[in-house]
Amino acid sequence: MDDISTSTLFIVLFVLILISGYFSGSETGMMSVNRYKLRHLAQSGNKAARRVLQMLDRPDRLIGLILIGNNLVNIAASAIATIIGMRLYGDYGIAVATLVLTLVILIFAEVTPKTVAALHPERVAFPSSIILNPLMKIFYPLVAGVNFITNNMMRLIGINPTAASKDTLTAEELRTVVHEAGSLIPSRHQEMLLSILDLEKVTVDDIMIPRNDIASIDINDDLNAILKRLSNMQHTLVLLYRNEIDDAIGFLHARDMLRLLTRHNAEPDKASLVRAARDIYFIPEGTPLSVQLIKFQHNKERIGLVVDEYGDIQGLVTLEDLLEEIVGDFTTTIGGQPHEHVKKQADGSFLVEGTVNLRDLNKEIKISLPTDGPKTLNGLIIEMFGDIPERPMCLKIAGYGIEILEVTDNRVESVRIRPKPKRRRKS
Repeated sequence: MDDISTSTLFIVLFVLILISGYFSGSETGMMSVNRYKLRHLAQSGNKAARRVLQMLDRPDRLIGLILIGNNLVNIAASAIATIIGMRLYGDYGIAVATLVLTLVILIFAEVTPKTVAALHPERVAFPSSIILNPLMKIFYPLVAGVNFITNNMMRLIGINPTAASKDTLTAEELRTVVHEAGSLIPSRHQEMLLSILDLEKVTVDDIMIPRNDIASIDINDDLNAILKRLSNMQHTLVLLYRNEIDDAIGFLHARDMLRLLTRHNAEPDKASLVRAARDIYFIPEGTPLSVQLIKFQHNKERIGLVVDEYGDIQGLVTLEDLLEEIVGDFTTTIGGQPHEHVKKQADGSFLVEGTVNLRDLNKEIKISLPTDGPKTLNGLIIEMFGDIPERPMCLKIAGYGIEILEVTDNRVESVRIRPKPKRRRKS
């Protein structure tokens, strides 16, 4: 080293610091790159992404290579800095070189390149892989030897270094990703994606049309009365039953009703109505919507009756009802009640039918009544009150004032819901 000039040593030291910064930035960039974006780019034919993805398949080898290179460079830089320091400051040069080199490496070879790499991981990782890939082949024996020792040490403490962790997301993590997508995903699409994630939490009981609201006809009624109801029916599907709804026969479709009512050769009779009825598809109560959507698709069905463990009919669910949970309300409904169950008043309160579904009500008027028990507003009021209420009376549920307006046949028909009063800000 005595034959090498000090200026040359400064140049070598400068180059070594640059190389150290490259290794530091490469480590952060390779480890910070978005794996999902990386896979997408690789599948799109990006060669750099494929190269980085291949190297990340064995992170132990990649980290081993980078650390070997970084430590070799830093040790060499330390040795050269010591020589320069001793030439310039004699015996005090070691302390000066140690202090100065620590600051230089910390600023220019650690913090700065790692910060840049963390902010722009793809810009750093992709070009870095061009150099790291051949270096991996050149230093493979050394990397393999180091990994052999470290991997065995890790196994002693119960860690399998070759078991690469799978980059999978839970539903809640995916929900966070969708929320943080911001302008990358339109807000309407975000709502749809979040609704799909909620399908597992929601069951058919939450969206079904209650049995009392199913458009239905008793086949044992007078034939003229039945035909009159069919001619005035506004629903696409009508349920036929005998005496009580639990003895259901099948569904009459609007096309079948029109064909029966417009026949020229003969008047429709009850037998023809029964023959025209389509088979019923039954759905067990408590079925998650995600499961039911697949069942509708597999069985080529669009409508079904929800039954309990005793086979009693609890309500009706259509494919449209299920899809509305994802995309929002359609302009038309099939077989159920029209969306006129909530009317906003001038004073800010809402007139609500007692049969309204709580989840629909919460969405429509932006409130948060509990939905983990009864599914309708009537059921919630009876459960909270502990009895069938009488009008007029008022009660408070989840902070919302509820005024009973009408009760008929042991059922709350209509109520007035008042929003929570706004809290005054403390001055």
